[in-house]
Amino acid sequence: MPFLSDSLSRVKPSPSIAITTLAGELRAAGRDVIGLSAGEPDFDTPDNIKAAAIKAIEEGKTKYTAPDGIIELKRAICDKFQRDNGLSYTPEQVSVGTGGKQILYNALMATLNPGDEVIIPAPYWVSYPDMVRLAGGTPVIVEGQLETGFKITAEQLEQAITPRTKWLIFNSPSNPTGAGYRADELKALTDVLMRHPQVWVMTDDMYEHLVFGDFTFCTPAEIEPGLYERTLTCNGVSKAYAMTGWRIGYAAGPKELIAAMRKVQSQSTSNPCSISQWATVEALEGPQDYIETSKEAFVRRRDLVVDMLNQIDGVTCPVPDGAFYVYPSIKGLIGRTSPAGTAISDDEAFAKALLAEADVAVVHGAAFGLSPNFRVSYAASDDTLREACRRIQSFCASLR
Repeated sequence: MPFLSDSLSRVKPSPSIAITTLAGELRAAGRDVIGLSAGEPDFDTPDNIKAAAIKAIEEGKTKYTAPDGIIELKRAICDKFQRDNGLSYTPEQVSVGTGGKQILYNALMATLNPGDEVIIPAPYWVSYPDMVRLAGGTPVIVEGQLETGFKITAEQLEQAITPRTKWLIFNSPSNPTGAGYRADELKALTDVLMRHPQVWVMTDDMYEHLVFGDFTFCTPAEIEPGLYERTLTCNGVSKAYAMTGWRIGYAAGPKELIAAMRKVQSQSTSNPCSISQWATVEALEGPQDYIETSKEAFVRRRDLVVDMLNQIDGVTCPVPDGAFYVYPSIKGLIGRTSPAGTAISDDEAFAKALLAEADVAVVHGAAFGLSPNFRVSYAASDDTLREACRRIQSFCASLR
């Protein structure tokens, strides 16, 4: 009898975490490695949020809380959804978890049975398919291509739906591409979903506030109120407020689903960190100036990276609508050979050679379900990004 579970054999470790860890190990060994693989703002958490956490500690708010969040935070989340998205929820419809990942995982664990299908547009965040598999479901990948701005069409969604489809996981702006669905594009998708009442929608709105230019964020239940009763609208504070290590994600949806998610969480982690919860109350209710300040920096960095990568022969880098990633195509580099003799047969070979020969860590496109590409996180200083892109330019120019 095998010791490890069969479900574990269906998944693999997170490629982005693995590459980030490797880059850290190489730096510790003395290599001058620039890491562009982590999806983490390089800014510090705003002072008012840190002060709220310190205040919570000083006031002794360090005990267990309700399994899925304190009532004060749930009320703040309800206010946020009303203010930003025009969505009305009550605290009984809100779940708070240890990061956005736990929220998504709880929902899948609470709802999936063997044979249930979950539609996942590609490129996708690396964890979506494996979380579905761990929960016993079957990922159904629908590819958005470079030519469609990495977005899927209504026709593709219609063709992917079967009687076994239970969820669509929807992420906009996207990790890894930064592509965002505009209102008319999202309406076309929600029109399809309205014809299939068995399909629920799980949104990942983590990059809601990191949108640029004339792009306006919208979420499915906001665009199509008819989906309200079968939508789990998920979000968190990690990206918008530079609170990745605080580990707070949240979601709102039908009471029955939230109760089921609460049951899963009560028998796994129980409550998120009490101090982080009070800090999140301040993040959602306090001054929002930080968001605009960080956006200005991200726009500048995006433009720098897109410009430098598009100067490379064989690389095509679209301009993203939001988040802090670019997802350039290296179709023109496939088949070449690096100075050290590595054949660039695919994007994984490219990423490995780039790290080994140019000391730049990126994540290969196959990890996100669409090749040949790689993901760059531009959540780093301008000088760091400029040097990293210079190294990428030099490495690509050396390929023969």
